[in-house]
Amino acid sequence: MSFPELTPFGRFFKMTGYTLANNPTIPLAAMVQLSQTNTRSVNNTYYDFARNQDIALQQASIFYGGRIAGPIGAFAQWTYDGIAHHSGIDNTDIRAAGHFTQNDVDFIYGVTVNNNPTVSDVWNSTPAFGFPYASSSVSLTPIAHTLIDGSLAQQVAGVTGYAFWQRSIYAELGFYRTADQMFSLFRTGQDINTPGGVARLDGTNPYWRVAYNAEWGPHSLMLGTYGLIANKFPDNTIPVSPTDKFTDYALDAQYQFITLSHAITAQTTWIHEKQNWSASYPSGGIGAGPTPANPTDHLDTFKIKTSYIYQRKYGGTLAYFQITGNPDPGLYGAVPVTGSANGLPDTRGVIFELDYLPLPQVKLSLQYTWFLKFNGARFNYDGTGRNASDNNTLYMLGWFVF
Repeated sequence: MSFPELTPFGRFFKMTGYTLANNPTIPLAAMVQLSQTNTRSVNNTYYDFARNQDIALQQASIFYGGRIAGPIGAFAQWTYDGIAHHSGIDNTDIRAAGHFTQNDVDFIYGVTVNNNPTVSDVWNSTPAFGFPYASSSVSLTPIAHTLIDGSLAQQVAGVTGYAFWQRSIYAELGFYRTADQMFSLFRTGQDINTPGGVARLDGTNPYWRVAYNAEWGPHSLMLGTYGLIANKFPDNTIPVSPTDKFTDYALDAQYQFITLSHAITAQTTWIHEKQNWSASYPSGGIGAGPTPANPTDHLDTFKIKTSYIYQRKYGGTLAYFQITGNPDPGLYGAVPVTGSANGLPDTRGVIFELDYLPLPQVKLSLQYTWFLKFNGARFNYDGTGRNASDNNTLYMLGWFVF
């Protein structure tokens, strides 16, 4: 397989708390990503394309992935962003786990503390570790995203309990809250003082994950669901105001076929989000929060991809993505380049990627993103003449792990 996708053994390693080890070494690793982006530039009055077509240090990370003590282990990442020139904690997952086996019984159980909903998940169909595993940091991205699809990453802290019965039924349940006070470490490096800088949740907010898993020979299959209900303050600096409510629920699936010569993976997910603007809509906007034109909205995200790798060296991926929702000019309105002239959040496109792995620790990628629609339209989406295809991106990446 091509990193960072997990195989059945990788999923077992993660669920048992990263505690498997043959030698008493310190489980440290490092990663460097060098990239070049090519997309159509615009007047920098509206958007910064200063790094477009430049070879850039996209990011550099240090990882700890292994046992801490006894049944406790961790996957922790610290990242320097070479585009924003900023560093901070990245995806982090600390676990205490147990594994019970007797006769025909196989039962894994544990608790995880982490800083990104779905980062605890062991399949690559959920947002935290889903495709694309790397993408341009300087190209334009769609205006709309569901809350569970990265909008809370490194801003919250969650505690969840999980169980995996007979390598077949997986269940996880827990709660997320703002990463402050004793959990402040989980959002180190985030801007918490500027209005709109990070998300702030009210109290504890439930997260769930349920999946059916089957493994036979070189095949594995997962069918699942996950979701989050979150009450979010419109302005992170005003944690005493009313809150807006986001309800995200999703369906997902993954299939893998892995042999020494061939590896095929396919993943898909669909996320539906209900947005209740009970705080932002009546007030006309609180602080730096959004100013929706509707009391309620919805978003739907659909992603599907398939990858093939030969001899663990040569690979390719084809992916399709789609974001749809109802019109809301208050949230998505006509802002040059980055907004929607018709108030729709709709975006869809295709990603093609070619990969070459000369060594297991090195991946060279050529990725092309082709937008069929962007922020509500195919042509003149922002009202100033920019088309969806103007945001098509050719992205070259060198990914090195040490």
